[in-house]
Amino acid sequence: MKLPHHSSALFTASLALFFFVVTAADPDLLQDVCVADLASGIKVNGFTCKSNFSADDFFFNGLAKSGLTNNTLGSRVTGANVQSIPGLNTLGVSLARIDYAPGGLNPPHTHPRATEIVFVLEGQLDVGFITTGNVLVSKSIKKGEIFVFPKGLVHFQKNNGKVPAAVIAAFNSQFPGTQSIAAALFAASPPVPDNVLTKAFQVGTKEVEKIKSRLAPKK
Repeated sequence: MKLPHHSSALFTASLALFFFVVTAADPDLLQDVCVADLASGIKVNGFTCKSNFSADDFFFNGLAKSGLTNNTLGSRVTGANVQSIPGLNTLGVSLARIDYAPGGLNPPHTHPRATEIVFVLEGQLDVGFITTGNVLVSKSIKKGEIFVFPKGLVHFQKNNGKVPAAVIAAFNSQFPGTQSIAAALFAASPPVPDNVLTKAFQVGTKEVEKIKSRLAPKK
């Protein structure tokens, strides 16, 4: 049966759009590897490839030992991303190890480029993320258990136990990025104006200045 002219045109347009979407997707790699040249000043949504590489570009032993947690927050993140493993360039995956002292906190933050999944190595944690509708999704997890934090959503982990805890975190990005909510607002450079923060948090200037002084980078 012959389609009416307008139906035929719609079908043709839909088919053209389909092929446009397919061809506009990220292409497959055109080489086996693209080891990051971290010394290059050229950045094209990632790192350029270096011509010579070795097995060491695909190796990292930094997650084998616990990180020191003797800081204000009582937590330490050790990243295993493209900056420490150049061979991860273009592969879309990375890891991190997070260690927590008793009472330690990995404060509210986001990963703008990746979903995160954590596997508990030791201890027990209270974890959660907040939806864009301001709904808190939280749970207590222990050794051997897994929790997922969706891409871009604010999330946290807190060790409420009396012993140290640790997780291995996996990301679907070679360089997920991390933006701490408190530091982004109160320790930005140049600083976010006080009148913006006082109105947003419904507090006085003294409270804002006090928080800024505590979160200011150590000199």
